[in-house]
Amino acid sequence: MGFLSVLGMAQRLVKERVAPGGVVIDATCGNGVDTQFLAELVGPRGRVYAFDIQVDALERTRARLAALADAGASRIGGTTVQAGQAATAAETNNSAAVNGSRIDGSAGRDAVSGGNSARQAAAAPGPLRLVHASHAEMDKHLAAEDRGAVAAVMFNLGYLPGANTDQAVITEPASTLAALENALTLLRPGGLITAVLYPGHPGGFEEAEAVAGWASSLPQPTGQAMLYRMVQKAEAPYLIAIEKK
Repeated sequence: MGFLSVLGMAQRLVKERVAPGGVVIDATCGNGVDTQFLAELVGPRGRVYAFDIQVDALERTRARLAALADAGASRIGGTTVQAGQAATAAETNNSAAVNGSRIDGSAGRDAVSGGNSARQAAAAPGPLRLVHASHAEMDKHLAAEDRGAVAAVMFNLGYLPGANTDQAVITEPASTLAALENALTLLRPGGLITAVLYPGHPGGFEEAEAVAGWASSLPQPTGQAMLYRMVQKAEAPYLIAIEKK
């Protein structure tokens, strides 16, 4: 029969803690799998913030939701995702509306330009907000009322999977640890962080070790951490989850 995959376990833990109307974050939206999952959990009264430093990842996420709408199969959290033209780079940098969601901000690799785009994102959150920024700067893009009220933050680390992607662009220990600290402050009591780690790719082992060290040193009054891993496979992906107290 086998065990639940690390991605499946991450979703299972999140599903147990997220209710309709909640606020959630996809810290690394990639191809949009977790973004879609979170949007379906919180429904039309909730809010989803999805971050990535690559415009391609944000566009893949937008296209994923739009494709489901085209197929007549998708009302993400009860809110229809309308199909339309892809966002251009200029539209992205000007906080353009995209298919019922938004892409906000502009960022370099593991850095965010901040400025007006961050303030605009924080001022008028929609049900689904796609943000072109480092996850380390996620607090700058949340509405004030959402800080300290987040039910779950999901990290799927490593590189953007798929054909024609630059696998040299990876998440890195410094920004990931900053993002985890940031996420912890944004969670409500009982809120959850899930981090799926990939030690098998170049740079992945160092990042996984850094995250594991951070989680194991977390003060117990702050939160509790768990590890879900195939112990016979050193390079297999694994999951660390943190519940805030």
